[in-house]
Amino acid sequence: MDWPYAHLLINHFPIILTVAGAAAAVVGLWIRRRGLWLYAVATLTLAGLSIYPTFLTGDEAKDTFRGIRPWYIVRGSIDAHEEAAEATLWVLLAVGAIAAYAWWRSVRSGAEAEPPRWLRALVVVSSLVGLGFVTWTSLLGGEIVHKSPILEAPQPPAAQTPATGVSAPP
Repeated sequence: MDWPYAHLLINHFPIILTVAGAAAAVVGLWIRRRGLWLYAVATLTLAGLSIYPTFLTGDEAKDTFRGIRPWYIVRGSIDAHEEAAEATLWVLLAVGAIAAYAWWRSVRSGAEAEPPRWLRALVVVSSLVGLGFVTWTSLLGGEIVHKSPILEAPQPPAAQTPATGVSAPP
């Protein structure tokens, strides 16, 4: 297994966990159920924990393409995704830390206690910010291949061979 494959295997974990956690946190504002709150903060904590392995495999995958670039990858698309991923790393680490604190405080305070409003608001706002960053980063990651104008053409450029990605001799 190489780094690009490993990255493709795990890159959806922080996305799905952030979407599910943010949705549960927002719904939890109206439906005050302890189980829903615990689900939201646990899921956001897992999103924060899953972002580093995803970033690490992505960074290693980028290094795989250093010096050689497959013909279907548009120049600069990996760099744009990497810059967004670095910002998302720090944001989701913060979201995960906030959610972990909220989870710890909720478990420590007992079954009947409701978390303070400021903590609920902080979890919701941070999860929505994290959701925005994750969405932007995943969009840029998908555009590396899925939105490549080269692939939308009827045939690959004549000067390059699809199998190797290197220029063919004239």
